[in-house]
Amino acid sequence: MTKTAQKSFYTNTVRRCISVNASKEEVWRKISNIVGLPSWVIDVKKTTYLSKKRRNVGAIRKITFADGNTIEEHVVAWKEREYFTYIATEGLPLRAYVATISINAKNKNTTQITWQSYFNSKKMTAKQFTEFVKFMGIFYETSLKNLKKILEK
Repeated sequence: MTKTAQKSFYTNTVRRCISVNASKEEVWRKISNIVGLPSWVIDVKKTTYLSKKRRNVGAIRKITFADGNTIEEHVVAWKEREYFTYIATEGLPLRAYVATISINAKNKNTTQITWQSYFNSKKMTAKQFTEFVKFMGIFYETSLKNLKKILEK
């Protein structure tokens, strides 16, 4: 008799931080360009606006990854030069995904960037979910390292 892995809903968070040698204004200029992801987020091939709005609450983007997968995201909170929060509405194996990218000036030329998210899965096995959480952590970490490299050039 073969035992089938139980599928269920799971919830978790991922949070990664990095300090960069760049002013808060430089960092904000880069991250607040919500369609500028191909320049620093790993495996992003293209990002386009799905809304007339380009910044702030109500801006919508479509992200196309190198493997052809797409995700639609809506900006739901925005505080100029501090943070923005977005939700994914399509394209992930999740029922809920809410993420915030925030910045905090440590001094005139050093800024801390934090990328954190909350998510709730569609039905999957515990192993699948654990692998997804691990993937998201690596995805955020690698992307933030790319951003650091670009900002510190």
